[in-house]
Amino acid sequence: MTSGEHASLTYTSYLALDDLLAAQHPRSEEHDELLFIVIHQVYELWFKQMLHELAHLQARLEAGDTAHAIRTLRRVLTILKVVVAQIDVLETMTPSQFTSFRTRLDAASGFQSAQFRELEAVLGRRDPGMVAHYPEDSPARERIAAAMARPSLYDSFLTFLSVHGYDVNGDRRKLLLGVYTDDGGPATVAEHLVDLDEGVQEWRYRHVKMVERTIGDKAGTGGSSGAKYLRGTLFQPLFPDLWAVRADL
Repeated sequence: MTSGEHASLTYTSYLALDDLLAAQHPRSEEHDELLFIVIHQVYELWFKQMLHELAHLQARLEAGDTAHAIRTLRRVLTILKVVVAQIDVLETMTPSQFTSFRTRLDAASGFQSAQFRELEAVLGRRDPGMVAHYPEDSPARERIAAAMARPSLYDSFLTFLSVHGYDVNGDRRKLLLGVYTDDGGPATVAEHLVDLDEGVQEWRYRHVKMVERTIGDKAGTGGSSGAKYLRGTLFQPLFPDLWAVRADL
């Protein structure tokens, strides 16, 4: 690459800002619709980054790399805190402000976020119904199905424990009790996974309360059941083994 080609790279071109800032297309003249679009686009960017980090995390776990696994988990946890905090911004929009443009959303719904479904699959959800809303042979359906076919994050954690000399083929509760009793790097990784589990549950809770305060028990856009569906996702841990072992500690 010549020096001239280096010089042509700018902040705007490197970040593709012309494309990024032109990607908001409100369907009404309502002031608050732009906020709604920006918030959800930012969510999708964070979901993309989390998927990127979790793929790296699984590779580090499967290699038995404690230090880098912990660092990556800390980054994911920090991103998740930002994702949850964005709900505070969305909640500055009143129900009437949302209603003013809600009908313009037609069938569009956050329920359709393929990246969030892929994220759920990486975190361990194995529900064939997750792909049912995506057309056959669509890239979204293929990504979600591929994520469900690969080892989950918890599977990678068990591989990590195996690399560190733990017998993962026996009783899981006894295995984790041994990890916590040893109180070394694997125990720190386990606690960060619990933090991740708790953070996802916090996100789900904040999300459902935001929906309830905005549209109550109305049906969601795109034909979803809205808050009723979201309430059904609450208090379902990603890593139940890591919660169950606490009774033995």
